[in-house]
Amino acid sequence: MKTDSIFYRLFQEFPGIFFELIGNSSPTLEAYKFSSIEIKQTAFRIDGVFLPTQSEQNPIYFVEVQFQTDTEIYSHLFSEIFLYLHQNKPNNPWRGVVIYPTRSLDTADINNYNEFFTSQRVSRIYLEELGETASLPIGIATIKLIVENENTVITVARLLIDRTQQEITTDLQQRQLLELIETILVYKFPTMSRKEIESMFGLSDLKQTRVYQEGKEEGARQEKLRMIPLLLRLGLSFEEISKEIDLSLEEVQQAMQK
Repeated sequence: MKTDSIFYRLFQEFPGIFFELIGNSSPTLEAYKFSSIEIKQTAFRIDGVFLPTQSEQNPIYFVEVQFQTDTEIYSHLFSEIFLYLHQNKPNNPWRGVVIYPTRSLDTADINNYNEFFTSQRVSRIYLEELGETASLPIGIATIKLIVENENTVITVARLLIDRTQQEITTDLQQRQLLELIETILVYKFPTMSRKEIESMFGLSDLKQTRVYQEGKEEGARQEKLRMIPLLLRLGLSFEEISKEIDLSLEEVQQAMQK
């Protein structure tokens, strides 16, 4: 579903938003890596997993995004979690987070899993109940835009775009968040083209500015840098990687040193 890809992109580019969403501002972002994980020898795939990269004290977070009624969601979720734990045997504790657009979609029976919810090992988040968009942190407000009422979505989106330009000072993060907002609007207005949406919300002019273009170039460079470890594992030399991703040999070597 489109919402799955939006959440995957959101948590991958802005992992801090997830921890804001669950009310945990303590972990350093470098301590986690977000990915989607397929369980071996089954058809199970966990929507998203925040895997600790540092301390064994940090919990693993299993994230499920559910935008349609599924009476078996919890049996699937716990099967995936425990199969993952069985196969990988991590020393870290674990937590589960299920994200719904509305409480009305949470219809599955939890009778066999009650202890996980009462202990808050597994928590449920209903986007419509997060509060007024204007008073929310900008990351959480962006998530809530996904479920914003069609009568107010245009006003809220314009407010978010203004807030992003004012509150996000890092050029790369500002560009990423604006592009994410644009993607959500494409999802909300399926009959409109991306160019029409850019024009409607003033994003066309913004994309022509020097700051935006520089941020886009830096984003492309960062994406190339993220590919280097994968290309190394595939057996390419530094020289071959340099040619493949169009970066200097010195940049490739420096990236691996870091």
